[in-house]
Amino acid sequence: MNAMLRTVNRVLLVLTGLCLIGGGAAALVAALDLPRRWGFSPPSGWSWRAPHDVLLTHADRTQWREEGWWWPVVIGGLALLVLLSLWWLLAQLRRRRTAEIAIDSGDGAGAVLRGHALENVVAAEAEALPGVDRARVSLTGRRGSPRLSVGLLLTPQAGPDAIVERLRTETVEHARASAGLDALPAEARLRAAHHGEERVN
Repeated sequence: MNAMLRTVNRVLLVLTGLCLIGGGAAALVAALDLPRRWGFSPPSGWSWRAPHDVLLTHADRTQWREEGWWWPVVIGGLALLVLLSLWWLLAQLRRRRTAEIAIDSGDGAGAVLRGHALENVVAAEAEALPGVDRARVSLTGRRGSPRLSVGLLLTPQAGPDAIVERLRTETVEHARASAGLDALPAEARLRAAHHGEERVN
């Protein structure tokens, strides 16, 4: 997801830059009346030729209004643009996972620990705690100062206080020590599993 988002951001940045450069160049050419001064002709159909011309003439703006397909295409295009903009905005606001952690190997060279591997280890140890049905772990933050986000699905008989205490003092502490980190902040979200329906004879 992060790789795709980076690619989308770069493509949007390039397209925005090209549009701004092209629009600025066209405005400069028209404002300085360069076609007349330098003796060249703009492309056919291009209405922005002189300082007093406009980019879209009245005829250009209204020529398709009477066509039956015009307004559905406009509305559909704007709706698609809004949806894509919302997707892009939500993708930017989501916390990005940390791919790797920089750790001190003790030899001065340093090493890296894959974030996905640490997530799996923490999730497995959390699921081994009594009263935990499932665990989901995400590693966020920067390489040198990561953070853990832990989601726990508890069994109906579980004691949340005891689970949180063991998660903090055992699971998270083991992860911090194994990664050689000075601190490993963690956020836990607990959710209780619902009782299934029981049939009584």
